[in-house]
Amino acid sequence: MNIHHKPVLLKESIDFLVTDESGIYFDGTLGFGGHSQEILKKLNRDALLVATDIDKDAFNFSKKKFCEEKRMKIYNFNFSQIGVISKIESLQKFTGIFADLGVSSFQLDSPSSGFTYRDSAELDLRMDKNKTVKAADIVNSYSEEDIAGILYEFGEEKKSRQIAHRIVERRKVSQIKNTLQLKEIISEIVPERYLTKTLSRVFQALRIYINDELNVLKSFLNESTSLLKKGGRLVVISYHSLEDRIVKEHFKYETLDCICPKDFPVCKCDKEQRLKILTKKPVVPTKKEIMLNSRARSAKLRVAERV
Repeated sequence: MNIHHKPVLLKESIDFLVTDESGIYFDGTLGFGGHSQEILKKLNRDALLVATDIDKDAFNFSKKKFCEEKRMKIYNFNFSQIGVISKIESLQKFTGIFADLGVSSFQLDSPSSGFTYRDSAELDLRMDKNKTVKAADIVNSYSEEDIAGILYEFGEEKKSRQIAHRIVERRKVSQIKNTLQLKEIISEIVPERYLTKTLSRVFQALRIYINDELNVLKSFLNESTSLLKKGGRLVVISYHSLEDRIVKEHFKYETLDCICPKDFPVCKCDKEQRLKILTKKPVVPTKKEIMLNSRARSAKLRVAERV
C-alpha cells in the first residue's frame, strides 16, 4: 500500500490539543496515523490515546503501524460512536478530542477505494463498505429531482439540475458503473477549465449523502462535548463550508448559557455554557504548507475548550 498522505495543520492542531502530557486523548479520524503519531510524541508513558477509523484500509494499516504502542487503543468504528468506545474502555472523560474531517490522499488517489475520478474505479464512495447504497445506486436508480437535490444540497453545485438531467438521459442507454463514465457525463456540460472543481463538488455531494456525514458530524460534536473534562479541548479540521458551518454553529451554541426568547423576563431553559471558543477565526494553513500540500488549501481549524 503506497501511503503518501500528509497530515494537515499538524503542529497547530497538536499544540492546541495536548494540554496534559499524562492525559487521555481521542483521535476520531485515525486514517494512516499522521496526527496520532505526533500526539504520541507529546505524551508520557502513562498517557492514553484512543483512536478510531471506519475505513478498513486505514484501520488495518494503523493497527499494524502502532502494534507495539502500548499507550494506544485502536477501533474500526465511526467516530460518532465515541460514547460507545469510552464505555468499552471504561473512560469517563477525555483530556482532548481531535477530528480531521478530510478524505485521505490514499482514498482520493487509489482506484480500489472508489473515491477517485482520475482513474477508472467502481462508483462506490462508501467509507464503511458494509453500507448497502453505493454512488452507482444513486446515479442509476434515484429520480432526476433527487439527484439534483443531493448535488445542490451537499455539493453546492450550481449546475445540479443540468447534471442530474444528463445522468438520467445517459442511464437510459446504459448503466453508469464507474467513475470515468460519470466524469464523461459531467465533461459534456462543464467547460474544461471548470471541470475539476465541478467534479470535486459532485463527488463530494455523493460521498456526504452516502455516508450521512453531516448528521454523523453533529452527533460526534454533541457526544464529544459531553465527554470532555473541564479544560479539555475539542479540535476539528474541516474542508468545506457545510462542515465548517456545523462546527462553528455547535461551538457558538455551546458558549450560550441561555436560549430563551429575549422577551422572557426570567430564564426557563436551564441551558448551561459548556464550551468557550479559543479560535475567534479559524486557523488556516500557511502559504508554505499549501505549496507543499495543495489539498490543505481549504482546511479550517477550530478549537473550543470545556468549561
